[in-house]
Amino acid sequence: MSDRSSPVGSEGHVVTPEKSTARAGGVLVATCLSTFVVNANTSAVSILLPAISADTGTDVTTLQWAVTGYSLVGAAVIVTSGSLGDVFGRKRVFQFGLVLFVASCILIALSSSGGAVIAGRVIQGAAGATILACGLSLLSVANKDEAQLRAVSLWGAAAAVGAAAGPLMGGALVTVAGWQGLFWVDAVIGVVCILIAARVVSESRDTTRSRAIDYAGSALIALTLAPLILVLSKGGTWGWASAASLVCIAIGVLSGFAFVAVERRVAVPMLDLALLRNRILVGSTVAILIGAGTINALMYLLSLYFQDPAALGFSTLQAGLATLPATLGLVAIAAAVPRLTARLGGRQVVGLGFLITAAGFAALGLVKESWGYGAFLLPLVAVAVGMGLSNGPASSASTACVPANQVGSASGVSNMARYVGAAVATALAATIYGAVIADRTAEGHPPPEALASALATASWVMAVLSFAGVVMAVVMGRHQAARGTVHDSAAAAAATSFTLPTTASGSAPGGATRSR
Repeated sequence: MSDRSSPVGSEGHVVTPEKSTARAGGVLVATCLSTFVVNANTSAVSILLPAISADTGTDVTTLQWAVTGYSLVGAAVIVTSGSLGDVFGRKRVFQFGLVLFVASCILIALSSSGGAVIAGRVIQGAAGATILACGLSLLSVANKDEAQLRAVSLWGAAAAVGAAAGPLMGGALVTVAGWQGLFWVDAVIGVVCILIAARVVSESRDTTRSRAIDYAGSALIALTLAPLILVLSKGGTWGWASAASLVCIAIGVLSGFAFVAVERRVAVPMLDLALLRNRILVGSTVAILIGAGTINALMYLLSLYFQDPAALGFSTLQAGLATLPATLGLVAIAAAVPRLTARLGGRQVVGLGFLITAAGFAALGLVKESWGYGAFLLPLVAVAVGMGLSNGPASSASTACVPANQVGSASGVSNMARYVGAAVATALAATIYGAVIADRTAEGHPPPEALASALATASWVMAVLSFAGVVMAVVMGRHQAARGTVHDSAAAAAATSFTLPTTASGSAPGGATRSR
């Protein structure tokens, strides 16, 4: 992926003089508000799935595509949307993303079937990725030097707070306006952002960048992921060696090879394959993928378990409140992470974080049908603290291990990895959860026991994945650590949803690494 197509930073970005008078305060409001609502929307949907299932008659296993479909499309679009903004105008593409977001919210809110909800969420995945990518670019070019650092820090804080507040917002709105309430509120906020952007944001584009855009790469990313996630979801029903499963696997594998072939030949690739020779970048990116995947899988599993009448039987609002220790803990720990990383070293903190996360999931793997909410609290906090410790340093490492002119490309790789991890791990968790419930029920186990067994099995799988994150911390090796500034804390807090540059970014001349 081209450096200049990245939404992070302003290197290589040329803004014409007549367009350079953007009112920075208005740009900050438009971008932070839109980022908040996108991340709140993303994190809230899992909490709403039982309510959507009850209203539309679609089982929650099928509705997991409302989560995985969003992430799948986001993975394909996150880098390309930044390229589109560079070429055709960041304001124009940002506003297009907002219009698409509003339209998808209305479509979902008016839906009477699960299929329509899933379709709306797929559209929303493209909209959300576009808003994040182009919004940060607009913010970066509207501010300079210290003002840019402050603005980006506020953007990161908005992203983190939105992700943390989403489940509670969704639960609260259900009690007032049904599950559709969240999407109506989001649509209104989206319209406000459109109006603000139209009034205060000036157009900018990168006049030095090639106008070539890697559309084929985006399509092939989606074509690689979609059939593999489909077979992951349906393979148990179809039979893993059935014709349908084998065709899906073949399409996914062939599309993956085609993607590599395209990236080697296209003028401005969305993925610079040479970056994959950087051991630290590969290790940190896989760590980011695992972290994003396991936290999304956790929220999906607990949203279903907490609200199931045969388990805890919580209302949607109660479930949103019940997940608050995890979402708030994830953000709260981020403030201390940069200083801890500067003192101990990035890979040490990443490894420690994944060990704590694995322990939290292992504790959830011991769940019994007799557990009340209190028994879940400590494992939830452990998972959140571990995630908070590993997310920030892994993101920082991904941009610290490359020279300054490749920071944008490296951040694009890690942002794509987040979406891929969320899509794959959620589909895996949903498949395991549904399959174990079906098997235990067929064996004659009562519903509470079947549900607990399903949650336990899925949690053990997430524990194993989290432990693999420890291995990635070893693979990362020594690299420059961020200094621990306020900006670094904001970047660490936002790391659950987006990679922001830190004080360590671009610190490796020629790709060399230094420090811990």
